[in-house]
Amino acid sequence: MICCCCTVPAFAQEMTGLARIREHAKSKRVSSYDRSGDNNDNVQHIKSGEKRVIFDVKGAGIIQHIWFTMGPEPDKLSRNDVIISMYWDGNDYPSVQSPIGPFFGQGWNDSYLFTSAPLAATPVNGMGLVSYFAMPFANGARIEIENQSASEIRTLYFYIDYLEMKELPPQTGRFHAWYNHQLTAAEDSVENEHWMFGPGKPNKTGSNNYVIADIKGKGHFAGVNYYVHSPTPYWYGEGDDMIFIDGDERPTLHGTGTEDYFNTSWGAPDKPYASPYFGYAKVNGEKGFLGRTHIYRFHIQDPVCFDTSFRFTIEHGSMNVLTLDLASVAYWYQAKASRIPAIPDAAARKPRPLIGPADIHRWRNEWRKSKGNDPALWGN
Repeated sequence: MICCCCTVPAFAQEMTGLARIREHAKSKRVSSYDRSGDNNDNVQHIKSGEKRVIFDVKGAGIIQHIWFTMGPEPDKLSRNDVIISMYWDGNDYPSVQSPIGPFFGQGWNDSYLFTSAPLAATPVNGMGLVSYFAMPFANGARIEIENQSASEIRTLYFYIDYLEMKELPPQTGRFHAWYNHQLTAAEDSVENEHWMFGPGKPNKTGSNNYVIADIKGKGHFAGVNYYVHSPTPYWYGEGDDMIFIDGDERPTLHGTGTEDYFNTSWGAPDKPYASPYFGYAKVNGEKGFLGRTHIYRFHIQDPVCFDTSFRFTIEHGSMNVLTLDLASVAYWYQAKASRIPAIPDAAARKPRPLIGPADIHRWRNEWRKSKGNDPALWGN
């Protein structure tokens, strides 16, 4: 539904909804089961550069559940380069497009467990990819897998469970998702976090913020998987979230910091944290905030509604002063199945290498050489 407000908690609605007997609906499934009756229950040999349609149905319905797993494992097949696209209502353009890993909560082609209400990456080691987002369609639906990796997808197992219906209920929106990825540039080329190198340049308009979603039309925003790779141990989370609704020139919703938007406080945790609607699925393992962090928030209880447009941006460091390798998948519903921007290509999506203690030691060694290798040199 498009922005239906209700005071009953979502879990209570789900439990109450289970008791409601549905009319004119039949549960159906498209899966990779072996049509011969044998046990080769997978789609095989999707070659590099190949596209394969795995779901193509006519009429009206709602996809309720998706499960994927594939082989070989991520060290041989990059889930950052297997693209999932979804087409609704006979459109020749996708309303959903993302690398399959980030869509289901697996950033950088890493493998780890991820738990939330609408999406999950499950045992073993995040290899099961699960969605419970409702994905309605009135005039057909198609899901396509494209292999942009250099390796063959040897096996692809999947379930796609849906309700076949005569027609959709009134005001039923269409599911959308879009992946973005950007290496941000520090404002004025100086990484001046916490005003370390002098006064900063105020950012009142969101200029040069990282873009999570930029939507035209009517609907509501449903959430984001946000992937931060920081090349510095300094705190990246002073970056404010700024949401512009219906053409507002200044942020309609202006936040106070990255961790605040994601419902945490005073920096990032040093251990993963999971709840149904928000959490830290992956945290960096290096000094300070150096490394890769996956944060998520889903607006299941609090969809962010808009009539004509919605633009969700976030600063990369306070006032955009940090170089960060950022990626995200935004999820939302619109009144009509709409075209989304093209996603970044494989070269732009390629994860930056991790920076570790050995790299820092090499930098220290070069600094010591530049100072004449005085034995008293310490580092600061």
